[in-house]
Amino acid sequence: MLNSISIVIPSYNGKLLLEKNLPAVIYSLRRLERPGPAKQGQAFIDSEIIVVDDASSDSTEKWLTAEYPEVKLIKNKNNLRFARSCNRGVNAAKGEIVVLLNNDVSPSPDFLSYVIPHFGDEKVFAVGFGEINSVDGKIIHGGRGVSKFERGLVMHWRPIDQKSPVVTWLSGGSMAFNKSIWERLGGFDELFRPAYEEDRDLCWQALKSGYKIVFEQKAVVEHFHESTNLKLFGKTKISMYSLKNQLLFVWKNISSPKYLLSHLIWFPYHLILTTIRTKGIFLAAFCWALTQLPETLISRKSASKLWRIDDEEIFKLAEK
Repeated sequence: MLNSISIVIPSYNGKLLLEKNLPAVIYSLRRLERPGPAKQGQAFIDSEIIVVDDASSDSTEKWLTAEYPEVKLIKNKNNLRFARSCNRGVNAAKGEIVVLLNNDVSPSPDFLSYVIPHFGDEKVFAVGFGEINSVDGKIIHGGRGVSKFERGLVMHWRPIDQKSPVVTWLSGGSMAFNKSIWERLGGFDELFRPAYEEDRDLCWQALKSGYKIVFEQKAVVEHFHESTNLKLFGKTKISMYSLKNQLLFVWKNISSPKYLLSHLIWFPYHLILTTIRTKGIFLAAFCWALTQLPETLISRKSASKLWRIDDEEIFKLAEK
């Protein structure tokens, strides 16, 4: 059983969110470290919380240092965005288990007690949490994601069934993982800059390399969805980033001949009709993706050295 843990929280201008949610994060660790007879999976040699401040301008550093000196602070000199900030935090983490939490996520007191036992299986890479999402005043249960190949692209969605442990991807802002496997896989691929698909890519790499990812609905967290990206980029740029990275996901990860052929057959449809439907955004995303093609092929070559599982087997998980 892995017996040390780090919680890593990337944050950009998130002082108000940290004020709101950090106390719950600290309390969840204290629940694990409480004195008395240790329950299985609850005795830790070491634990820590790391906040990676992504060049904020809202006095996060001053406030965190004064109010929570026990929290380790990593300060980016420049804004590095989500994937690079997470990679910095995980690289600095001492824990054998690392938990990634967005700054707008508040965990339940005992969520880790449901997560940790899964890591008794050395093939488990990551465990996702049961999210209670607050979106426009509505409560939506999530955390479990699945994938399918449709119209030449890999489509990801959250199914209505949020109880099954079977999953093909987890949210990067609400997951725990085995750090040694993370390092073997290379962490979040910064190919998917500035945002989107890096967590799905990492989960795909884990599954394709023969590891397991698990959804644990009893590990409950509340996710308030106060999106930094929407405020920073706006809807148009977010759509372009997402479409660009959908293309890169296929170019990096898909190796099945039938899926690659489907991608080629459907491409004229997307280049014409999807471009029209998105008012030119798809074409701009494609042109941007082309500039990253050499980098994508290098990343694919490196990742493929670990591949053990066919694409078909991963997509079949979504059918269970």
